[in-house]
Amino acid sequence: MFSATMPPKIQRLAENILHHPAQVKLAVSKPGDNIHQSVAHCHEGQKLAILEHLFKTVSSKRVIVFASSKQKVKDVTRSLRSHRYRVAEIHSDLEQTQREQVMLDFRASRIDILVATDILARGIDIDDITMVVNYDVPHEAEDYVHRIGRTARAGADGRAVTFVNDKERRQFADIERFLGKAVPQHELPDELRAKVAPKDKNDKGYNKSNKSDKSSIKGHNSQHPKDRNHKPGAKHNNPTNKPKTNNAESPRNSRRHNSQRRRPDTPDSEQ
Repeated sequence: MFSATMPPKIQRLAENILHHPAQVKLAVSKPGDNIHQSVAHCHEGQKLAILEHLFKTVSSKRVIVFASSKQKVKDVTRSLRSHRYRVAEIHSDLEQTQREQVMLDFRASRIDILVATDILARGIDIDDITMVVNYDVPHEAEDYVHRIGRTARAGADGRAVTFVNDKERRQFADIERFLGKAVPQHELPDELRAKVAPKDKNDKGYNKSNKSDKSSIKGHNSQHPKDRNHKPGAKHNNPTNKPKTNNAESPRNSRRHNSQRRRPDTPDSEQ
């Protein structure tokens, strides 16, 4: 059984259909020194703005942008296209003929930017990719190596920039451990620098109010302070909780009142 990758689903499949298989796995080589790697810590909503900043300051030609899902690929492609970039997308929703056409257009420079899932991380051979952008952090270090390995081919230099939001910090730390070094920070203008909140309880500024909030809520009357004396049936817009006087009498009370008025006076002799 041959597979370019062995994710957990493929491993379980192999265990089900094979008897005591021997696994042969090639060691993942580390990226070459001619790939200039950098990382941009940011919030998720900043990624598109940082991507456009890279296009303006580094390169917007011969670029591959990797995203984690098909929907993310479609969203990024739509946004870049609305900004007049010559961009195309590749993911598993496209037919094989469509993918081949996109790759043909990219090789012929009819397309400058290619947004893709990991389906493009392996098996393509294009020598002049100037930059690879990891819009999302890959799940495995092996995927990271294959992604950024699309640039700096045939002895050329290349650049790889990875966007890391707060939820992806642990994933990228695993990649740095595999690389055996810390990836340098990419210089960004002040308006694009993320202010990442501390994630450890001992860090300065850690918000401990969650626990106290929960304890204070327990057993607490959820009514507004002005409504604590409120009784069922009373109207909220009457702050004194006194029933409003209705000047209009109901028909029943009106008839009773009129009948009492029409009753003759009692004679003096009967008093």
